Amino acid sequence: MTEERKPKRIRERLELKLPIRVFCRESADLEWVEMTRLINVTPFGCGFTLKRPIEVGRLLHLTIPMPRQLRVFDHLEDQYKVWALVRYAKGLIKDQATLFDVGVAFIGKRPPLSYESEPWRRYEASATSLQSMDSPDRSMREFPATDERLYTRHHMAVDMLLEVMNEKGEVTETESSVTENISRKGATIFTTLSVPPGRFVRLTSQQFNLTTYAVVRTRNIAADGVPRIHVEFIDIEWPL
Repeated sequence: MTEERKPKRIRERLELKLPIRVFCRESADLEWVEMTRLINVTPFGCGFTLKRPIEVGRLLHLTIPMPRQLRVFDHLEDQYKVWALVRYAKGLIKDQATLFDVGVAFIGKRPPLSYESEPWRRYEASATSLQSMDSPDRSMREFPATDERLYTRHHMAVDMLLEVMNEKGEVTETESSVTENISRKGATIFTTLSVPPGRFVRLTSQQFNLTTYAVVRTRNIAADGVPRIHVEFIDIEWPL
C-alpha cells in the first residue's frame, strides 16, 4: 500500500517575528505606511497582519531586515526592500478590532510599469513565474474582474454609514446614505463624497448590525444627476 504524502513546499516557511515596514499606494492621491511584524517568511514570500484593509491582487513595497541567506538580491544591504503581490487577505477580529491576515509573494526590486499610473490595479501570477523575480511585467497579468452576473443584485435601500480614512487610518469623512442595489459581493451606494477608485472605505449598516470594509471600483454620475460609487466587499459576503 502506497503511503499518501502531501507535496512539500519549495522552501519551508520560517517563523521569524522580524519588524516589517509596509508601504501601499491605495490610489493616485493616497498612500500609507504601516509598521508590523512578520509571522513567517520564505525566499519567495511572507505572512503578516495589517490594521489597514487590503485586498488580493494589490502591490505592496516591503522593507525587512531579512537574513541574507533568504534573499534573492541585495545581499549586502542592511534592509531587504522588495515589492510583493498580495495573494491572500482575510479579515479577522482581535481585541474587538479588525485585522487583516495577509500573505504575499515577492516579485522583485521593481513593480510593473502600469503601477506608476494606476497603483490600484490588481495582478495575479503563477507560483512558478514568481520564483524568478526578474520581470514582473512578463510574469504577472491583470487580475480578472469579478463577474457580477454570478451574484444577484437586489434593488433595495440598505442604510450605510460610509467612512473614509486618511493615510494615518483616521476617519476624515463620513456620510449616511443608502444603497441603490446590493449583492453578496458588492453594492452601489449614493454618495456626495469624492472617493476615487482604489480607495478602501468602511461601511456600517444598523439595519443589518454589520460593519465591513470595501474597495471603490468606480465612481460615476448617472442620468439623474446623483453621484454613486460601486464597491466590492473585501472581508465578508453580505448576508442576503
